[in-house]
Amino acid sequence: MMSRSYTNLLDLASGNFPVMGQPREKKRLPRVMTVPGVISELDDDQANSVASDVPSSIIQDRIIIVANQLPVKAKRRPDNKGWSFSWDDDSLLLQLKDGLPEEMEVLYVGSLKVDVDPSEQDDVSQLLLDRFKCVPAFLPPDIFTKFYHGFCKQHLWPLFHYMLPFSANHGGRFYRSLWEAYVAANKIFSQRVIEVINPEDDYVWIHDYHLMVLPTFLRRRFNRLRMGFFLHSPFPSSEIYRTLPVREEILKALLNSDLIGFHTFDYARHFLSCCSRMLGLEYQSKRGYIGVEYYGRTIGIKIMPVGIHMAQIESVLRLADKEWRVGELKQQFEGKTVLLGVDDMDVFKGVNLKLLAMEQMLKQHPKWQGRAVLVQIANPARGRGQDLEEIQAEITASCKRINETFGQPGYEPIVFIDRPVTLSERVAYYSVAECVVVTAVRDGMNLTPYEYIVCRQGVSESESSSESSGSKKSMLVVSEFIGCSPSLSGAIRVNPWNIETTAEAMNEAISMADAEKQLRHEKHYRYVSSHDVAFWSRSFFQDMERTCKDHFRRRCWGIGLSFGFRVVALDPNFRKLSIDHIVSVYLRSKNRAILLDYDGTVMPQTSHNKTPSSEVISIINTLSSDIKNTVFVVSGRGRDSLAQWFSPCKKLGIAAEHGYFMRWSANDNWEVCGQNSEFGWKEIAEPVMKLYTEATDGSSIETKESALVWHHRDADPGFGSSQAKEMLDHLESVLANEPVTVKSGQFIVEVKPQGVSKGLVAEKIFTTMAESGRQADFVLCIGDDRSDEEMFEIISSAISSGVLSSNTSVFACTVGQKPSKAKYYLDDPAEVVNMLESLAEASDPEPFSDTRSEDSI
Repeated sequence: MMSRSYTNLLDLASGNFPVMGQPREKKRLPRVMTVPGVISELDDDQANSVASDVPSSIIQDRIIIVANQLPVKAKRRPDNKGWSFSWDDDSLLLQLKDGLPEEMEVLYVGSLKVDVDPSEQDDVSQLLLDRFKCVPAFLPPDIFTKFYHGFCKQHLWPLFHYMLPFSANHGGRFYRSLWEAYVAANKIFSQRVIEVINPEDDYVWIHDYHLMVLPTFLRRRFNRLRMGFFLHSPFPSSEIYRTLPVREEILKALLNSDLIGFHTFDYARHFLSCCSRMLGLEYQSKRGYIGVEYYGRTIGIKIMPVGIHMAQIESVLRLADKEWRVGELKQQFEGKTVLLGVDDMDVFKGVNLKLLAMEQMLKQHPKWQGRAVLVQIANPARGRGQDLEEIQAEITASCKRINETFGQPGYEPIVFIDRPVTLSERVAYYSVAECVVVTAVRDGMNLTPYEYIVCRQGVSESESSSESSGSKKSMLVVSEFIGCSPSLSGAIRVNPWNIETTAEAMNEAISMADAEKQLRHEKHYRYVSSHDVAFWSRSFFQDMERTCKDHFRRRCWGIGLSFGFRVVALDPNFRKLSIDHIVSVYLRSKNRAILLDYDGTVMPQTSHNKTPSSEVISIINTLSSDIKNTVFVVSGRGRDSLAQWFSPCKKLGIAAEHGYFMRWSANDNWEVCGQNSEFGWKEIAEPVMKLYTEATDGSSIETKESALVWHHRDADPGFGSSQAKEMLDHLESVLANEPVTVKSGQFIVEVKPQGVSKGLVAEKIFTTMAESGRQADFVLCIGDDRSDEEMFEIISSAISSGVLSSNTSVFACTVGQKPSKAKYYLDDPAEVVNMLESLAEASDPEPFSDTRSEDSI
């Protein structure tokens, strides 16, 4: 029985599954390097190092393109001894080279479409590497079946096209063994990449949903690898995607890329929504570029629909008359108006909906009976299963019924071509079609309309002189659920599920005046010809360069196990605070300033009981009782709760509500540090907050003495964030003439008096100490959130202004490994308490006296 322990799926991916067998140990390909040398980092289950057997003598940029299938065709030699290979000119992976820099070397990693005997795999690998710069990934048959036909085609493909597995026969149920095969296959691909990569120089571009966890395997090996991923299928809404049992694993794996590409904004928006709802990540747009902040790294989000290969289509156009004899097609459909559909045999392509719409058009508009013909080309199915068999049977039945109902001698309204069709044959059909109809219910992109437009542009040049030279025209009826729809503004967009409106759209398209068809065609051709596959790949690569430009300037390290692995990227000077080091400096210093945040610093954010423990009270009391120390708790909490919790600490200073209230010890009175003590603005702000609270389930208002805070942590992430932005604008508008500031933070919107911040608290403490002749020679400042960054920032200006000496030992420390103005970090509140305890043990507390000299403050 398979073990149910999946703590580390990366280790499970080694292939040691009882149900799958053990993959054969293969000879490794020599690592291809741009400089001679030895690489010590290899896959964790292989040798520790390997030398390059074939070093390149030329240093140049190189890109490794990784996809499920290599862009090569393979077939057995006639004598059945060995294989012959050739480029697959129809492959997008081959075509995208046109957009990459001419001097850039391109290497491909992927699988072959044929089964190669294990005894031949080494020879085939070497041949493909030498002649095609291709590195094949050979998947064991049992893993391949579960990976491709199982997890990819029965689970991911339907789910990404909005089909939920409500029953075992509808879509594909999630089976752990299929997921394990998916992980195992991705690991095999990663091993092939690792064998040939030079991580300091190479770019890696991964393609499509088959390899969505590959970024984790590669990032785990090479922290600074420059890596992009492009998804060629739709990305579903968060409501659909969240049903995936391994939803977070896949999201986190994709976020190990540097750039993630999608065809449309809708797909990108769904991905960003999933990141927000499931991982708590927010995105922002800077100068037109969308980025997701993830542990100090900014992952770029690219929105760019792929185009077609113009040169390939145009070259076929020049040969179309010879290779397929367009004239014969024109003769076959003489006097007829041809509508054309070109689709894969797939449950999502809506072929039967198109047939039903054609039937409806012939019923509603009898004038087209005997005149309109729908030619439907059905490319062979890529997947398999009961759903596909049912749709094929349905299509066959519809064709038969429509032809029997509306057919006449010499006329069939439906011409169904159920066989492979070459590009040149497709071009011939495009040339005679008045309109192309695409009724897919969900499709990542669909380039059929693009091909049709280019073919129609070229057709008029070879047509007879009876047709004017300016009569290049085309019409499109396209589903609003396909990726190319937004870019085709002149097309008639339809909801394919609505048979009646689709039928009317088809009638409108073929009935439209030629002048209008021509204008729409010209608009489409301008877009398609300028946004070809080279434009797409060039744009993606340029964005990948821009996103990765700071890789080697930042300090990176990997943390986390399994698919929780991620890379933290921080400033090179940012490092973990050494307890031994700070204690040694602490012992040498005479005037110490210690500023501590509370929530998230000495008290975990996740703790429901916010009262400090006796251990924390004892440590802070010891520190504050040392005559050399000025210790402050600087918090956003109210003064009453802080004063009550820390009542045993008589010499502790407290700055409450971000410093609006401040006292130097338990015996001192509270000072008001704000510029204004009038709170009439609350009567304006509170009704606004109540309005949003009533409209936003899960939100609440916190009323402080000096501030109002609106919390939306428990609200719907998307709606809460949207409402917070609206509230921020609303409050800034109504409070424009009030002496307050309105700020947004992590799940909050806060209104507080002007001139109140933790930074000003720190500045006042440093200034007061300096004026009393006790200039701080040791500063420890610890906090965990955005408000604490103000304290870290003020330290630098205090040194510049002379309030602190340039010789002052400064320990600005944030909690958690994240981007910060602090130069040190500790991982969590437990480490903070441990460090403070070490300082307390090195302290020399004195009995508290009720008498305080005036210069002590």
